[in-house]
Amino acid sequence: MKVNKIVLIEDEKPNSDRLKRLLISLRPKVEIVTTLVSVQDAIIWFTQNEMPDLVMMDVRLADGNSFEIFNQTQIKCPIIFTTAYDEYAVKAFKYNSIDYLLKPIEKDELLGALNKFESLTQPTHIQTSSIQDLLSFIQPKEYRSRFLLPYRDSYKTVLINEIAFFYSELNITYAKLFTGGKEIIPQTLENLELQLNPKDFFRTNRKYIVNINAIQKVHNHFNGKLKVELKNNPQEEVLISREKKPLFKTWMDY
Repeated sequence: MKVNKIVLIEDEKPNSDRLKRLLISLRPKVEIVTTLVSVQDAIIWFTQNEMPDLVMMDVRLADGNSFEIFNQTQIKCPIIFTTAYDEYAVKAFKYNSIDYLLKPIEKDELLGALNKFESLTQPTHIQTSSIQDLLSFIQPKEYRSRFLLPYRDSYKTVLINEIAFFYSELNITYAKLFTGGKEIIPQTLENLELQLNPKDFFRTNRKYIVNINAIQKVHNHFNGKLKVELKNNPQEEVLISREKKPLFKTWMDY
């Protein structure tokens, strides 16, 4: 199959703009028919218009879960989901043989998804049963609220809201507290990223996960990057890449 017409379903403009740029760079002749920003917009559009060749759909939209679209209309073409959900949701997507891209979307991953689509011999659409299976995996989750850490010959509790940021140094993970102290956390940043509430914590780069309440200022930096100044820790070099900048700004403005 050849991709000629694509519909995007994405409610965050920085994400949709980035996705459009990547698509055009990979498939210059592709037509992005429309960008829909809500469940209701999508239901109306797919009820009144012909199917595109491909739909790229964010899992969570401003007015609800995008799977609600399938309860009121049929999308009879392949779908590539975009998502920021954790590994359990990814396993669900794989189990149901649905293409997915984890945000922030990388160019090579998008290329792989497009190549997979173009290898299809005939159109397909998502079955309601598959959507219900996915929903059983993707539910609001409880995030970590505390750590129980060794202390001398006993243990102590450190609450999540006491932690300004996590950082990795020489393969050891530390939690820097708002009080100025620090604790060793026996987990990797990758594991912590799945356990922390994404409304409160952001993985700025390979070294840091920061608490939104620890951010003092954000500055423009070289080569389109951002520099984050942390409260009581101005010496920390916390940089946001140009690729992650739109997501970070959206997170800060939520």
